Amino acid sequence: MNDRWLLILGANSDIAVETAHQFAKNSWNLLLASRDISNLNKVASDIEIKHQVRVKTFEFDASDFKSHNSFYENLPYKPDGVILAFGYLGDQQRAQKNFGEAKKTLDTNFTGAVSILEIIAEDFTERKTGFIVGISSVAGERGRQENYIYGSSKAGFSAYLSGLRQRLYKVDIHVMTVKPGFVRTKMTLNRDLPGMITADPKDVGIAIYKGILKKRNIIYVYPVWRLIMFIVKSIPETIFRRLDI
Repeated sequence: MNDRWLLILGANSDIAVETAHQFAKNSWNLLLASRDISNLNKVASDIEIKHQVRVKTFEFDASDFKSHNSFYENLPYKPDGVILAFGYLGDQQRAQKNFGEAKKTLDTNFTGAVSILEIIAEDFTERKTGFIVGISSVAGERGRQENYIYGSSKAGFSAYLSGLRQRLYKVDIHVMTVKPGFVRTKMTLNRDLPGMITADPKDVGIAIYKGILKKRNIIYVYPVWRLIMFIVKSIPETIFRRLDI
């Protein structure tokens, strides 16, 4: 019986579900964690039936920092890999007027991620095994007026993963940053997205699995996003601040 266990945090997200299927069909057992345990149990049952692997579900709240130690310590199996897939897009206009909304965005995307990953990184360091995948965003590569609260939280998360990658390289633990670009998910349901550069969650799941096999450091699901963001970052600030993008 296969004893490889993958922990997915934020496992109810569309990207997380597709990634779970990719690993499960390659004989990984799954530890799925999310706030909505009822829906998560349905996801787990579907994966078990389709892929004949073991799947266990757990309640996890990224913003309940005090619970993170006990959550990880009480897992029945210590994972061989972790994918952090939770996130909160938030409402930029509301965040500008209500710091509670801004704080929720920052706490979910950055503070909560750092809290749980530091616990995991310490365990992986002691065991000298494991890999960590963090799903960040191209929105973190340059602040834009339409989503700079969300973008700044993802910029911080990308920087965190970069430092973590350097730290854990010394003990042969792989850390991969994922920047999907536009993806058709529940979170982007009401947005008008450009079809040719918008990925499906399954595309992201496949890219993550392949990226782990190849030990990539940073992946863009569609390579064109690397060029797009290079161009966006190359625009001088004196010009960029005037643009309505």
